[in-house]
Formats: sequence, C-alpha cells, structure tokens
Amino acid sequence: MKQSPKARRLARHHKKINSTSKLNLVALMDIFTILVFFLIVNQSKVRVLQNIKEINLPVSIADKLPEENLVITVLNNRVLIQEKVIWQQSKNANTLSQQNNVELTTALKNELAYQANRRIKLSATELKKGRAVTIIGDAATPYAVLKQIIAACANSDYRNVSLAVKQHDKTKQSEG
Repeated sequence: MKQSPKARRLARHHKKINSTSKLNLVALMDIFTILVFFLIVNQSKVRVLQNIKEINLPVSIADKLPEENLVITVLNNRVLIQEKVIWQQSKNANTLSQQNNVELTTALKNELAYQANRRIKLSATELKKGRAVTIIGDAATPYAVLKQIIAACANSDYRNVSLAVKQHDKTKQSEG
C-alpha cells in the first residue's frame, strides 16, 4: 500500500525529531584555537619578577619592559642573585659597615664571575653594552648600597643595568 504525501512528510518529520543530534566539533575547535592564540599573544605583555613581600619597589613612569636577564635582589639584610643568597648581614650589625661593604662587594664579584663563566658566549648586544642585569631593591634601600652593587656589576662586565620599579599609573599622573 502506497503512503500519502502527508504520511511520508510526517514520517520524515518524526525521523528527524527522534534521531540523536550530533555535536559539531569544528566550531568548538575554532573557538579554542582563537582563544589559545589570544592568550599566547597577550601573555607576553606583563612581566612578573620575583614576588617578594619584603620589597616595596620604587615607582617610575618608564614604559620599556625589562628583558630576561640575571636578577639581583637587595633586601634590608641580605643580597640574592637568581634567588640564591650570596651575602647576609651579620645579626649583631645594624647598618652596613665598611667591613660589610667589602664582604658584599667580594661576594657579588665572585657570584657574578661564576654566572658569567656559566654562559661564555655573548651576543652582539652584550659585547657592545656588557652583560645585562636587573636589580630589584626596596625603595628604602640606601643609594650608597645600590651604587656599590652597580659598581661591582660594572667591574664584572655586567654594565647593562636595569632597576626594577613599579609602573606609575598614567591616569594618576595626568590628574596630579
């Protein structure tokens, strides 16, 4: 027996409704691909240095981000290079004395020489400007100590010195 056109149409309609739906993965993969590229591109905009609660960085309006290089951290009673303590102030000394200054300079020069020997081959920029180093110091760090650390770096061929700072909010700058 032949079905009427209306019966065939209803049968097709019921067949479509009762069939299981298929998940379209192409659109989902497109979205994730775009999301991955977005995250990769925007991830490099922010550079996070060591997160040390003891340091209150000075504020600056500099726009240029620091490059990846050797990091010297200056705390109130110790100095670290690449998170390794190279000098610590003795417990009975309240301030940096002349003897402590010599010990600090010697420890810095030894560690910087060790770091330089680990990577002997220099790039063209490093040959011209010297090896790069970033100094992270508290805003209350005395200038004499920073000057001493910078001089020790320069004597060890680490002449491309950057100081880590907090970026000054541009909206506050324009208002003030």
